[in-house]
Amino acid sequence: MSRIELLSPRLANQIAAGEVVERPASVIKELLENALDAGAARIDIEVEQGGVKLLRVRDDGDGIVQEDLPLALSRHATSKIRDLDDLEKVITLGFRGEALASVSSVSRLTLTSCAKGSDQAWAVETEGRDMAPSMHPAAHPQGTTVEVRDLFFNTPARRKFLRTEKTEFSHLEEVVKRLALSRFDVAFTLRHNGRTVFSLRPAHGEMESRRRVASVCGPAFVEQSLSIDSERSGLRLWGWVGLPTFSRSQADLQYFFVNGRMIRDKLVVHAVRQAYRDVLFHGRHPTFVLFLEVDPAVVDVNVHPTKHEVRFRDGRMVHDFLFSTLHRALADQRPGDRSDAELVESPVAVPMATGQAAGIFSGQERMPLNESRGGWSVPGALPERPSSRELSGNLEAYPGLYGVNSVSGEAGLPSGQATSAVMAEASSPEHDVPPLGYALAQLHGVYILAENAEGLIVVDMHAAHERITYERLKHAMDEEGLRGQPLLVPESVALSQREVDCAEEHADWFSRLGFVVQRMGPETLGIREIPALLRQADAVQLVRDVLSDLLEYGTSDRIEAHRNELLSTMACHGSIRANRRLTLTEMNALLRDMEHTERSAQCNHGRPTWTRMSMGDLDKLFLRGR
Repeated sequence: MSRIELLSPRLANQIAAGEVVERPASVIKELLENALDAGAARIDIEVEQGGVKLLRVRDDGDGIVQEDLPLALSRHATSKIRDLDDLEKVITLGFRGEALASVSSVSRLTLTSCAKGSDQAWAVETEGRDMAPSMHPAAHPQGTTVEVRDLFFNTPARRKFLRTEKTEFSHLEEVVKRLALSRFDVAFTLRHNGRTVFSLRPAHGEMESRRRVASVCGPAFVEQSLSIDSERSGLRLWGWVGLPTFSRSQADLQYFFVNGRMIRDKLVVHAVRQAYRDVLFHGRHPTFVLFLEVDPAVVDVNVHPTKHEVRFRDGRMVHDFLFSTLHRALADQRPGDRSDAELVESPVAVPMATGQAAGIFSGQERMPLNESRGGWSVPGALPERPSSRELSGNLEAYPGLYGVNSVSGEAGLPSGQATSAVMAEASSPEHDVPPLGYALAQLHGVYILAENAEGLIVVDMHAAHERITYERLKHAMDEEGLRGQPLLVPESVALSQREVDCAEEHADWFSRLGFVVQRMGPETLGIREIPALLRQADAVQLVRDVLSDLLEYGTSDRIEAHRNELLSTMACHGSIRANRRLTLTEMNALLRDMEHTERSAQCNHGRPTWTRMSMGDLDKLFLRGR
């Protein structure tokens, strides 16, 4: 057997480089984090050939004193932690003290710095072959410049695994964007092969911050997102979340920061996915730029070499806080909210119009709906809003929209008195035009056409009614709870001891959801009662999945998800179908309900329920004003 020997410094650094330096993007991440930790207000990045030939990062931070320059290239040398207490509440981005040593072991590195208050700059150079640093005076303003040339020049096996220049630069650019989002107060400039890719000025206010987010994530994200700012139990969450209809086919526009550190954490992903569950179309991914601020002592950032993962001391509390904040923000959106109105602008490709055109209906006759025939009648004047007689003359038909039991006041079904009040308010002369306006007609028995203050509203009546019915069924179920149904023969489930312990610990939680579970042995769990609503479900598999979630995230929504799936099916079958002719009264009642229903911009399956074409959009379609 071979004898045990100490590794040479060069080999040890190259092994460490295998963890820290995967590609040019890994190097730029470490260099930018050091610059930010040094208090830089401006960072300039210059790249050649995707970062393989040259990576140069210059900052105006505090700099490094002459005596510390050679030490900065040594392993486990850092100015950011001193003892275990510092490690348990890390507030800097970099702290391991091995990044520069690892980078220098696989490249030709030059570190030039002028410390704050010093009148002389110094440079230290090293190459991966011998790792012997040489130092000499240099000309440099306050701050530091790190120049990395010929990455992996001495490890050709690593270099051949690099991708094309375009691919490597795209990874590098993404890292710069993440860090630019993490620090709005710092200016960033990125140049590639002599061409300026972007130049971001410091952002000190709300509007400037939104402008930076638009520069990184695109203006469409900012226009179609909600601002979040919530604080509870020592946690603060702020930032922007995309509206459900502004989703992506990939999870590529998702930025989450904990105390300024970009992370990708499965607990965070699970909480966000739960919040979007009822409103996101299947196969799509939400978009967000979110910042979580917590006490550094309750989060461990030292769980992965690349520091992309963290561990929370109370993961369940963090999960619940993220879910409840995002869930409520998405539910509170109603037609007429600023961002919601921007969301539903119709993406119609139209020729650009020059100048402002007059309204389409200005000085022109409009075509009123002939209700008795369900079509258009001869030209005439249509009132700005339905008259009192129009709104109240057919109230007995409105309950029919929701089924025969609506007058009884059962869950989710409006009463005639409530409808009368809505109609009376809408018909008053001083009342403003509501967000979804007033119905004009029905198109092919599928869509409702309405007019509001901005233009034309088109509503998918089945999708809209499905969401209204679904939300009311959920509300009724939440108030009544899930009733249990005893099993004639209890189900026996073989589990691990850890899973059975978890079930025993959460027995009360299971009971509130309609389950009665009991330990029958060290590794056996008995199911004695299941929710009556889920009697057709596979109870054993459901309990297994719930326990898996509880062990992984500290919480589970699988029972609620199964319940909601059934309620969604009930709502779908109980909603008005295509080719059902509605009166103006029924159409207006549906519009008013949409305006007061949570998540009414999407149906239960995540499809949009309505869209808007402003007068400007319509003018462009018909080239008015040109």
